[in-house]
Amino acid sequence: MAVSLAHTWRSTRITLEMIKWEHSIFALPFALTGAVLAAGGWPHAVTLLWIVVCMVSLRTAAMAFNRWADAEIDSLNPRTKMRAIPAGLLSKGFVAMFTIVSLAIFLFAAAILNHLTLLLSPIAIVVVLSYSYMKRLTRWSHLVLGLALGIAPSAAWIAVRGTLDPRIIVLTGAVLLWVAGFDVLYACQDFEHDRTHGLNSVPQAFGVQGAFLLARLMHVLMLGLLAWLVVLFHLGPIAIAGVVLVAGLLLYEHSLVSPKDISRMNAAFFTLNGIISVVFFISVAADIAVRNLQSR
Repeated sequence: MAVSLAHTWRSTRITLEMIKWEHSIFALPFALTGAVLAAGGWPHAVTLLWIVVCMVSLRTAAMAFNRWADAEIDSLNPRTKMRAIPAGLLSKGFVAMFTIVSLAIFLFAAAILNHLTLLLSPIAIVVVLSYSYMKRLTRWSHLVLGLALGIAPSAAWIAVRGTLDPRIIVLTGAVLLWVAGFDVLYACQDFEHDRTHGLNSVPQAFGVQGAFLLARLMHVLMLGLLAWLVVLFHLGPIAIAGVVLVAGLLLYEHSLVSPKDISRMNAAFFTLNGIISVVFFISVAADIAVRNLQSR
């Protein structure tokens, strides 16, 4: 029994490392932004807790499923062949069970939040899991990944209100373009591999130079949607400053990499994007808090 528990714990730890669960920070601040906008301030602590559980469990399931679905593809790619499954550190059966458990936690949390959250939860599952097969089908798989994270603020709104306001879909669109843009850049690392093995991506279809242009366009459009969101919710100078800071961070992110030099891709992809989501959430939350104080 002790050996079995030790093995399960070791496999769980390796799985969490494999899926980089701490990178839930990418989408979580945008989900919290949706929750704060829905509540007009901080939602009830219990609601906030279950939103976080939903976010982390579904993102965990999606990443584990992606590693399960891509195990054979990863084994052929020099950049990914040392991931846990192709390296033999984890079995596909364990990762599949880990995915199922994560999905069960997500459904439980969705059921606690409200009826509409539970009703729509299967759609969220289909969206986030389907991404794992999109590179086999379309060059626009980056947009599906963007949608998988982009539904977070709309889902959080539903969790708080029990209804959906069309205005929050603007933030979903912004997150979709933000994620798709940096995923296009990240895919440039696998340009030769994808072309050789017949996998679809924007870099594979349009070349690295074309991919960079499309990623920049996506991020410009994302900034436009964030500005529109500020107008729709009548946010003030702190939120506007947040959009300006996001623009500056995106500009810096794009300055770190170029079609001829992608060596600093990890710094651009992980570090800066985590900062971007946190900065925007803090600016919106602070703006709403100040407005509430002034209206008292």
